[in-house]
Amino acid sequence: MPTAPDPQRPLSALPSIRARAIAFSGILISGCAGAAMGYLMVDVQCSGSCAVPNGIGMFTGALIGSLGMSVVAVLALRAIGEWRELADKETRAS
Repeated sequence: MPTAPDPQRPLSALPSIRARAIAFSGILISGCAGAAMGYLMVDVQCSGSCAVPNGIGMFTGALIGSLGMSVVAVLALRAIGEWRELADKETRAS
């Protein structure tokens, strides 16, 4: 059973701080995973001195991973905000 919203709190589609923190940490984790994958992809293919190519692979992987996860996080946070807004409207209407 949903709880009644606080009448002094204005309606907002903004997700909770916890949801935003989880989304931010997910972006950081996926950026680290992308960096590791980019580094390893270049490391497997390179022989000799590969510091610069490994760095470029790491940067590219981190960028792709974090950008992809940020799109997912924004869509998820918007969905959470819309669900919360609809639930608040339902409880205020009844």
